Amino acid sequence: MSQLFQEAIIVSILAATVRIVTPLLFSALGELITQRAGIWNMGVEGTMLTGAFAAYLAATATGSLWLAVLAAVLAGALMGAVIAFMTSLMRVDHFIAGLGLNLLAGGLTLYWFQSYIQGRAQPTFSGFQNVAIPLLSDIPLLGPVLFSQRALTYVALLAVPAVWFLLYRTRYGLELRCLGENPKALDVKGLSVTARQFAAVMLGSAMTGLGGGFLMLGFSDRFLADFTAGRGWIVVVALIAGNWRPRGVLIAVTAFAFLESLATHLQVIGAQVPHQLLLALPYLASIALLMGLRFRTGQPARLGVPYARE
Repeated sequence: MSQLFQEAIIVSILAATVRIVTPLLFSALGELITQRAGIWNMGVEGTMLTGAFAAYLAATATGSLWLAVLAAVLAGALMGAVIAFMTSLMRVDHFIAGLGLNLLAGGLTLYWFQSYIQGRAQPTFSGFQNVAIPLLSDIPLLGPVLFSQRALTYVALLAVPAVWFLLYRTRYGLELRCLGENPKALDVKGLSVTARQFAAVMLGSAMTGLGGGFLMLGFSDRFLADFTAGRGWIVVVALIAGNWRPRGVLIAVTAFAFLESLATHLQVIGAQVPHQLLLALPYLASIALLMGLRFRTGQPARLGVPYARE
C-alpha cells in the first residue's frame, strides 16, 4: 500500500468523521439544553426520525433543501412540545414519555411515508454538497477534513461555543440551568418553571430535529423505515460521556463518529473483519462506555424529577 494511498485513506476517514459528527452534534447539543432544564428526553431517536422524514417530505415536495431544513426544525420543535406537555405539565415519567414518543414517531413516519408515495416509485432529491472555504480548503490534509464540508457542518461546529455561551454567559442560560438544579428557586421568584421548561425543550428538540434533517439531506436521497438506526441512543450516551458540558459532548460524538467512519472505510478496503462487527462498533463502544462510567458529576440534580409546587 503506497504512502499516497495511505494518506488519502486517512484524509477520507477524518473528513467522513466530521460529516458524521454533524447530525450527532446538533442532536446532542439540543439534548444538552433539554436536560439542563431538568427534562430527560428519551425521545431523541423519535425526534431525529421525525425531523428526517419532515426534511425528506419538504425536499421532495418543494425541491428546496433550506425549506427542508426549516421543516426538520419545526418538526423537532413540535415533538419537543409534546414531550414538554407530558413531562412538565402532566408530570408523566420522563422515560415512559420518551419511549412512547419513539414508538409513536416510528409508526407515524412509516404510515405517512407510505401514504405519501401511495405505491408509486419513491421520489428522490439531490442533497447538500460540500462547500469549500477559499484558501483554507487548500491546506494540505487539514483543508479537506475541516474546510471542505457541508454548510450545516460549519454551523454545527459553531453551535458548540454558541451553546456554551448561552448556558454560561447569559441570564437565560442561568435560569435554564437552575431548572435542572433547583427549580424552586425560580418559582419563589415568581418565574414560571413550566413555561421555561417548555421553551428549553422546544429549543433543544428543534436542534435534535435539525440533526435528523441533516442526516437525511447530507447523507441520503430517500427515506427508509428506522432511518436514524439508533443514533438517538448514541446521542444520549454521548451526553452522559460528555458530562453534560458542550466541550465534552463534542469530544464524545467525535469519538463515536470516528468509529463509524473507520468501520465504513475498513469495509471499503476489504479488511478481513466481519462486516457485522464493524457496523456494530459504535454501538458496542457506547455499551462499554456506559459500563465504564462510575461518576456523573455534571448531571443536573433534578434531572428527570417532575417539579410540583408544594
